[in-house]
Parts: sequence; C-alpha cells; structure tokens
Amino acid sequence: MAITNQQRVGKGLELLREGLAEYVHREFRSKYGARALPEAQRFLATDRLRGDRPIVEWDAAALLRLMWEAWNDVFRNTLGQAERTLVSELRTVRDRWAHQDNFSSDDADRALDSMERMLAAVSASQSEEVRRMKLELRRQVFDEQVRGEKRKAGGSLIEAASGALKPWREVVTPHPDVASGRYQQAEFAADLWQVHMDEGSEEYRKPQEFFRRTYLTESLKRLLVGAAQRLAGKGGDPVVQLQTNFGGGKTHSMLALYHLFSGVTPAELVGVDAVMAEAEVKSLPTARRVVLVGNKISPGNPVTKPDGTVVRTLWGELAYQLGGKKAFARVKADDEKATSPGDALRELFKEYGPCLILIDEWVAYARQLHDQSDLPAGGFETQFSFAQVLTESAKLAGNCLLVISLPASDTQGSPHTQADDVEVGGIRGREALDRLRNVISRVESSWRPATAEEGFEIVRRRLFEPLAGEQFKNRDVTARAFADLYRAHNAEFPPECRAGDYEKRIQAAYPIHPEIFDRLYTDWSTLVKFQRTRGVLRLMAAVIHSLWEQGDRSPLILPSTIPIDGARVQTELTRYLSDNWAPIIEKDVDGPSSLPLKIDGEVPNLGKLSATRRVARTIYLGSAPTTATAHHGLEDRHVKLGCVMPGESPAVFGDALRRLAAAATYLYQDGPRFWYATQPTVKKLAEDRAEQLKREPDKVAQEISRRLSKDLGLDKSHSRAEQEQRRGDFSRIQATLAQSEAAGVAFGRVAYLVTSPVSST
Repeated sequence: MAITNQQRVGKGLELLREGLAEYVHREFRSKYGARALPEAQRFLATDRLRGDRPIVEWDAAALLRLMWEAWNDVFRNTLGQAERTLVSELRTVRDRWAHQDNFSSDDADRALDSMERMLAAVSASQSEEVRRMKLELRRQVFDEQVRGEKRKAGGSLIEAASGALKPWREVVTPHPDVASGRYQQAEFAADLWQVHMDEGSEEYRKPQEFFRRTYLTESLKRLLVGAAQRLAGKGGDPVVQLQTNFGGGKTHSMLALYHLFSGVTPAELVGVDAVMAEAEVKSLPTARRVVLVGNKISPGNPVTKPDGTVVRTLWGELAYQLGGKKAFARVKADDEKATSPGDALRELFKEYGPCLILIDEWVAYARQLHDQSDLPAGGFETQFSFAQVLTESAKLAGNCLLVISLPASDTQGSPHTQADDVEVGGIRGREALDRLRNVISRVESSWRPATAEEGFEIVRRRLFEPLAGEQFKNRDVTARAFADLYRAHNAEFPPECRAGDYEKRIQAAYPIHPEIFDRLYTDWSTLVKFQRTRGVLRLMAAVIHSLWEQGDRSPLILPSTIPIDGARVQTELTRYLSDNWAPIIEKDVDGPSSLPLKIDGEVPNLGKLSATRRVARTIYLGSAPTTATAHHGLEDRHVKLGCVMPGESPAVFGDALRRLAAAATYLYQDGPRFWYATQPTVKKLAEDRAEQLKREPDKVAQEISRRLSKDLGLDKSHSRAEQEQRRGDFSRIQATLAQSEAAGVAFGRVAYLVTSPVSST
C-alpha cells in the first residue's frame, strides 16, 4: 500500500527516536550516573518532562532538544559539528511533521537522508531501515520522472524516441583531451618509471588526477586495503605478486600504490576513504617509495647519481632510493662485488620504514644477465639469491611492503602466449620467470582482471566527465527506452536483453552500449597484443572523438554508429589484424564507395536510416577478430542488437542484412550467423567468372558442344558399340546448341531427334 511523504517522514522519526533514545540515555548515564534523569530534565526545564518517565521513552522532539541543549556538556565528546547541524535540521523536520505540513519528495528525501546519517553516527541499527525507505522513495521518484518523459513524448518512448531521448552528447561530455583529439595513444599506457621520474601526463603523474580517473575494481581495492594495513602496522601481506596476462593492469595497480602512500591527503583521492574504512585505519603513512623497473635499468651500465654515487646492481639502486648515499653505504661493498646483500636489506627496511618497494619488468632485467658474473650487475644466479633475501627481509621488517609484477604463465595454446613472450623474452626469459616465480610463489596474492561491468566504469571514468545532476535522469530514461524496445520485440533480440539487469548494464556502460563492450572484451581481447583495458581505451577514444566532431545525435554509441571509415578508428580496428582488411572495409563495410552505402542509396527505406551501413559495421566489429576461430560470426539477433534504436523497426535492418548478404564479396552466412572474411565467397567467385564468360559466347558454345558430344559418344573417340549403347532405344541422337537472347548467354540444349524407333524384331 502506497504511503504519503508525510507518513514516510513520520515513520522515519519513530525509527530515529528508537535509535537515539538508547544512545542519549547511555551518554547521560555515563556523565551523571544515577542523576541522569533529573539532569536531563534540568536541561529542558519543561513541566511535561518533570516525572519519572525514563529517557528511553521520550519522543523524538524531546531527545533532539536535549541533544541540542546539552551538546557542550555531554555530546560534543562523541559527535562533531556535522552531527550538531543534523540535530538542528531534524528538529525543524519534526516540528513541520507535527504541524501536518506537506513534504515534497525532495523534502522527504532530505529528511530521511539526515535521519540515516544521524543514526549511523551513533551506530544505531535503525539506520539501515531508514536507508531502505530513502532508496524506495528515490526509486518511486525516478519511475515518475520516466513516466513524465513518456507523457511529454506523447506515448511510448519507442514510438517517439527522436523527441524523447536526448543525444548522448547532451547528457555526458568527453574529457577535453578526448573531445579535441589532443590525446596521444601512449597516454593510455601506464609507465611506472616515467611517473617515478615525475614525467608524463598529469592523469598518471598527479595523485589526485590519477584517482579521479581510476575506478577501484574489487582486485585493486583489495590490494590497496592490504597495503594500507601492512604499512600502518595492522597486518596485511608483506609480499604481493601481481600476475596477469599481457595488459591485465599490473602497472596501473602499482601506480595506485605509489600515489596512495605519497603523502597526499587521503581526502583529495577519490575512493580512498572507502579503502581506509575497510582497512580500519584512520590515516595513511607517507612511505619511502622504491621503484625498480627492469627495462629502465641496465645491468651492464653503472649509473652515477647527482652526488657522485655509482650504482651497479638492483640492490644498490634500492638502497639509494631508500636513503640516498647514507643508505647506499650499507650495501656498497656488495654492490661493487655484485654479491647478494644479505641481512643488510632487513636492516635498511626497518631503519627507513615504512617503505614500499615496487618491482616491475624484473624478468626483462634478469634475462640479460650471464651465467658468469662478467657484468657490473652480477650473474644470473645471484639475481635469484637477491630475490630470496629480498622477500625474506620484507617479511621480517614490520612495515615494509614488497610488490612484484610478473607476466602470467600461459599454455602454448593460449592466444596471449605470444603477447606474453614480449614481456618474457624467449628461453632465457622463461627460465628467469620460472626461477623468480619459484622464489616468490610462497607469497603469491590472488589477482584477476576487471570484469566486464568493472570495465564499463574504467572506460567511462577515463574518457568522460562525471554525470551531473539531472543528467542521471536522462541516462536512466534512455536505458529504460532501450529495455522497453528489447522486451517489446523480444524475438528479434538475444534472450539476455529481456533480463531485468540488462537495463542496469546500459546505465552502467552509458553512453556506450554494452554490446560494444561484450564484443571487445569477448572477441577482440582474444587477439594477440590487444590489451583488455588499454586496447578498449585506445579504440573508444578514437570513436568518441570522431563522433563528437561529427555531431552524432544518437542516444547511445552502438556498434552500428562506430565510424569505421574514420582514419583513427580504422587504424585501431585493423592494427591487430592482417594487412588485407583495409581494402575489405573499403569495399564491403564502410567508405565513400562501399557496397552498403550503394545499397542504402538505391533503397530509400534503408537509406533514411543508413540501415545497410549500420548492419555492415556491426557485423565487422563482431566478426573480424573471430575469423580464425571455430565459432565465428554474429547471429542475426546480435546484429539487430547492435543496430536498432528505440523508434526504429528491427524488420528494416533484417531487410538490409539480407540484401547485403546477397551482394557482398566478403560476407559469409551459415544459417543465422554472418561474418566477414579475407577470402571472397564461392558464390561471388562464380558470379565473377560468369560475368567474364559473358564476353566470350562463341568460346563457351564450342566448349559445351565438345563436352556434350563426348558425353553422348558422338565423336570418334568412342567405338561403334559404345555409341549404340549410349543411344539406347533411339536410332540416332543429335547434339545441337541454341542461344538464349533473353539471357544473353550461351547454353547447350540437347535435341533428342527420334527418326525411327529401333525395331523389336
């Protein structure tokens, strides 16, 4: 049964009374002991409370007034100024409710939110119930807003989408570097060493900007929580090994750690408050940070520091970064002789703690060492002795965290094996990886890449400005319109689109349709060197810039709206494929002289929606990376999912798909599945051959005549007996040829001329 906002606020006030009563009674009893009740009555100085009724039975008005009047004497010890403001606000709310004032939805939302915050501040269990009431109110408000938008549109959003749905460009704005095209593709590549040297773009170099654009996935959040506990001396793993496939986010995770303990105020870092709350720490230490990136440090060339110190080994570099020349002196002899430093590392960690040691690309460094110690950095074996000492020292030192990044170990059948070889580097690299993993395996930390839903937020934060105010409503209206479309035409779209959570997926991915992410994370991520996060960012940055420049007015960015004919976009879509895809795109997918554009120009019903072109783009995105797999291509329902918008008929795109499949050179079909390939279809090859033969009708006629004569035994290559056997019951057979003027092509026609039947006698 629906309740009014007045009733909703009244119920909230009763829950507030229940939660505050015990707290107020407890605080007064702690302050005044047995005199708690008379002291409370003294603060209020009202006749109606001069009785024996205990504090726990007082109403909300009395409790709130008591908290206000006795604030300096009792409550300021446990509550802050923010809570005092809430007390004042809630007293006003209670008075309005008592006088039967009307509460708008905004008023009620504000009242419930303040009640929830007040109850949470005193750890009252009733805060959760008030929170549920607040969220239910917000859901009802949203539904009413959607219904209002539908009414303004004159009915269903599907039927009047063009007027009801705002273009994505009016709801959300790309980051300035993306919108202007000033971004560099290298900006999507995190570089730990570059940041350590205080170089590179601000989004990686500045802690505030880094966390503003970083979405804390579950794995990353778990890593930061453990790190906060470790460096604050409250537990946590001393050694963490990050191990994912190529492009799995290892370096980005190290950057998050690097900035988290940089000394920047946690309040300036988006999302860190939740990390601290989960780690149960009130402050974050400023750690001594050591960064060792194997492909930036040469084992064969000693480095001379500004103060004249010469560093030859990784442990020498580690000591110098910890404490300069003084710390380096502790390992100087081992650095000069390229011998493992032993217990000196533990002593350094304890003296210069808390310290954070980040090691990336260690395999790239170790694989360059020789069996003999003929390099300044030492020999191959010494490196693993150092690894053993390093991990043990980090565990023994109480406030030291060691984080090591290693490439994942893949089977030879994995599509990422070749990509990981770039990080590992052949046989020597494999050996180094195995040896390092054996040393560190005892302290390995579980790790997984971002889920598809987490990927939505990663990309959105990096490429778009945050949604503001009313724009959340416009986003949700668009998501509801697409969800209604999929339910209204459920047979035309994949079954998962009918599920209730698909609307939430659209909201999470906005303004990019989830189908784009599904194709990129499912199909394109199987390609060698296509890095799950970086590859998606590179492509979508190019897509968004191109659409922004073109003034795209679509409500969402769908596979069908990706401008494949754009130079930047096409480069990103072909860089992981063979070179012969570019002419295929130009001919059969997207371009000024492409077949889809021609079909759209010839059929007005398709042309007004650019239906064929949108179909071709969708098929390309979903099939190009799967041509070498056993299960390739897209089903027609997924093609429509990537094309159709509210207000459009799925049948139009079905017609476009049929016409394209009938005429395209490189588009294959097997039942409901369609895909592009680099080889022409057999049907197209036959049509091309037939077109060529039209120009030589006489030659065709001669060849047909020759073959018929040979087959019927009319030439001299057959004996008389064979010729009679082939005639059967006819005394004579004559092969003749006629030309069809209507068809304009030569064909053979066998004329069976019966001159006289063979006598049976």
